[in-house]
Amino acid sequence: MLFAFVCKDKPDSLQLRIDTRPPHVAFLEGLNAEGKLAFAGPFLNAEGKPDGSLVVVEAPDLAAAQALSAADPYAKAGLFASVEIRQWNWTFNKPAAS
Repeated sequence: MLFAFVCKDKPDSLQLRIDTRPPHVAFLEGLNAEGKLAFAGPFLNAEGKPDGSLVVVEAPDLAAAQALSAADPYAKAGLFASVEIRQWNWTFNKPAAS
């Protein structure tokens, strides 16, 4: 099943995000290679700067999704003020299964 991580950055944490981005991207690339990543990308503030993340993963249950979220280098670095994990149903414009 799919789980969406809605992550909001702590205030004034852009430099931490920038510094931690390479291991975060490598982490997401690993999830993608394992077939666990549906899609991901940053939320942007009014100035067009990243201030959060939306990550959607495939996981067997909430506990597994929570473990994936906690393993993200952004989470480990303390970037996020909050992370909401919600089960999600991809209804429209879902890519065809390969």
